[in-house]
Amino acid sequence: MRSTIAGRSFYLEANEVEKAMAGIKPEPALAEAVRIGRRWYPVKQVGAVITRQDRRDFSAAEVYRAMERLGFTCRTSPPVAEAPEPTEPAAGTEATDNPLGF
Repeated sequence: MRSTIAGRSFYLEANEVEKAMAGIKPEPALAEAVRIGRRWYPVKQVGAVITRQDRRDFSAAEVYRAMERLGFTCRTSPPVAEAPEPTEPAAGTEATDNPLGF
């Protein structure tokens, strides 16, 4: 399938992408990610491998669209969980009872 990434045309097939990513350790996926095999890779990492271009030369959206068109599952990273609300100390405990001393 023909895809345009960073203004250049690439002819990509799903099996070629799988071969290119085989044996490459995924970086932490902090933004968009694509599932290749059993692993989730950041789309920028996949784009850099399959295009041999610097990651600054293309957008994550270009690679995301190309990977979806090839049939790969893509996702955006889950939102960061919010910190829980502070709870009141248990009845009968004082601030000095805290093992950390505050």
